[in-house]
Amino acid sequence: MMLVRADVGGDGWWREVERQGAPWVEAGPSGQCAVTFLWRDPQGNERASPIRRVWINISGVTDHHSDTGPQSLERIAGTDVWFWHTSLGERWRGSYCFIPCRDDGDVGRLSAAAPGDRAGLRAAWRGVFPAAVADRLNPLRAWTNGRGHAVSALHMPLAPAQAAWRELDALGPVAGRTVPPLPAPAALARHRWRSERLGNSRDIWIFTTGRQHESGRPLALLLDGQFWARQMPVWSPLLHMTAAGALPEAVYVLIDAVDSRRRGDELTCNPQFWRAVREELLPRVAAWAPYRASPATTVVAGQSYGGLSALYACLNWPRYFGCVLSQSGSFWWPDRDAAQNGSGDACRLLGQIERGLGDGLALRAFIEAGDRERLIHRVNDRAVELLRGQGHQVDYRVVDGGHDALCWRGGLLDGLAALWSPRG
Repeated sequence: MMLVRADVGGDGWWREVERQGAPWVEAGPSGQCAVTFLWRDPQGNERASPIRRVWINISGVTDHHSDTGPQSLERIAGTDVWFWHTSLGERWRGSYCFIPCRDDGDVGRLSAAAPGDRAGLRAAWRGVFPAAVADRLNPLRAWTNGRGHAVSALHMPLAPAQAAWRELDALGPVAGRTVPPLPAPAALARHRWRSERLGNSRDIWIFTTGRQHESGRPLALLLDGQFWARQMPVWSPLLHMTAAGALPEAVYVLIDAVDSRRRGDELTCNPQFWRAVREELLPRVAAWAPYRASPATTVVAGQSYGGLSALYACLNWPRYFGCVLSQSGSFWWPDRDAAQNGSGDACRLLGQIERGLGDGLALRAFIEAGDRERLIHRVNDRAVELLRGQGHQVDYRVVDGGHDALCWRGGLLDGLAALWSPRG
């Protein structure tokens, strides 16, 4: 009703919107929610502002490969108000951003991408992403995603609980002002690892959540460590879960990916990377923060390529890494197109599972995929089927979401709790 009020777009109306926050979420039919997104044009109405489109990009909802076309918010004539309505499942969770564009080449390229030209559409999206902004009306903390632009968080009412993240979420933008992040805890140390085998250097974060029984603490290796250290700091949630008794005192090692090129090389079933971790890094970790060196409690956790690498490490070196936490694992690697077309030979790691990797040892796995990820969802289904057929213990969860850290952060904590719980 607020969008049809006579004072829509006025200062008093906007003050009320800022107090209420956005997006607006209302109950809809058949397990759906009606969602309204709002954006305020900082340059005023259509006569004063050069903005002609405000594209919306929603993780797992916006299809960058389809010829259905992008979606733009709509301006209320004579005002600085842009809005867009959609429907989302009541268990959905994901991130989103706005992309305001002037009436220039960027608008034209994205609006006029030829039907069926998936490469052209993806290129057009890449062209407009540098203009992406987070939602200033959203009271939750925004962050920078893997593409390097700001995104905001949206949780439907029945999305799986993420109580441990509430403290970090509460540090969100308030009326456009971003509150500084939580300070790093005393139990956090950053080290520089120079690998002779890999010929490169990277940051390593070591985080401990207790010192009562140092030699008995389990170890978790978190790939893409720079994300969990900087963009989505995991310290407070880990402490919250430990204090609640959901996680044991533990040692967490966050391994920086260095850059996208080396990430694509090292996290795609690369034996040299894991030999370097095993032979060079882990002895140093033991000196920095003593832990229990047992495959039964050593977790390798990763997302996307990291999820692929985590399972690869545990299958090939199960006497060191016995617990895998894989989220949205890119098990289609190395040939996405062939895997999309149903070629089993395209998925190299799935073939390795079929051949019985693991030295006859039963791994413990927590695997998660989003039901909006299509190909990843399908290859994760197949990976779980094969792993269970080989006798591995697998906890598999499919969530209503996409390829999104907002989903992964909850599954990361749930997976650690499941993998470190007593075996049934």
